[in-house]
Amino acid sequence: MKLPILPLLALCLSFSAHAKPKREPPPKPLGTRPALVAFADEIAAAEGWDAAALRSQLAAARNLPRVKQLILPAGVGTAKNWGAYRDRFIEPRRIAAGLAFWAEHEAALARAESTYGVPASLILGIIGVETYYGRITGGFPVLDSLATLAFDFPAAHPRAAERQAFFRSELAEYLRLARASGLDPAEVKGSYAGALGLPQFMPGSWRKHAVDFDADGRVDLINSPVDAIGSVAHYLVEYGWKPGEATHYSITLPTDAAARRRLLAPDIRPTFTATELLAAGAEPSEAALDHVGPMAVIELQNGAQQPTTVLLGTQNFWVVTRYNWSAYYALAVIELGQALKAQRQDTR
Repeated sequence: MKLPILPLLALCLSFSAHAKPKREPPPKPLGTRPALVAFADEIAAAEGWDAAALRSQLAAARNLPRVKQLILPAGVGTAKNWGAYRDRFIEPRRIAAGLAFWAEHEAALARAESTYGVPASLILGIIGVETYYGRITGGFPVLDSLATLAFDFPAAHPRAAERQAFFRSELAEYLRLARASGLDPAEVKGSYAGALGLPQFMPGSWRKHAVDFDADGRVDLINSPVDAIGSVAHYLVEYGWKPGEATHYSITLPTDAAARRRLLAPDIRPTFTATELLAAGAEPSEAALDHVGPMAVIELQNGAQQPTTVLLGTQNFWVVTRYNWSAYYALAVIELGQALKAQRQDTR
């Protein structure tokens, strides 16, 4: 016997209202495991720090189960969807926030573009996608997140050993950064992976690429939008940004399946010249035919059933993927910046 929809809904709501919420057990400290002690002693010796104090600080860091869940890749067979991904970022509220941020920091953005050759719109695209212009910078204690991934990285990850080594390195960089910047390591919050501030730099990137763009004598990516603006531009230049070069062009792929597979195989790495693309049966746009240098043939999925989106990525597209190794991310950043630039021009 089927219950009518409304009474059934009321019954479900009644049950849910009286059900006790499931409480997650509080995170446990990592404790003095041998790998942690050895790490603390090595860093302390290298930096001249108190080894016992560092051991104690790291042992007290909490092991965060949620961080270990979030670091795992999506399940095999999960269909990517460029259109849905794009709509998360290129939407009216984020564009309005970006225009307001541009108006407030116009001078710093213009100076960054002049100094580094990176368009203001692209800098805004990155900060907008990363943190919604500082509105969402992460609520995970960075010390806990990095220590969890450094000493209890999930073995189910396909590159567990490599990634755990990376996060141990980032934990060391974070401890150095905190000391140099006068930050309390236990108080700073960021992403589940330990990224910090408006541009979501990992600690190693902060120490290597961040700049004091507001010239106040310290680099502060958490509280200084101007430092964040200059640091994003400097980061891209350090990875090979070419001023004045396009990020991507359009292309029609060849009909031959084998030729398509060969062109798509290198993924985001620029590999083929315009002449090679033509020889393979592809049809680059007229602008792409004039491009000097290799390009990547990039395909983005639009769900399980929809036609894919295909483009040609230049060296500059590759550089944007050094910020986040994803063509979906890079194109979202670029298109958010383009949307901001177009709306800003329309309102002038």
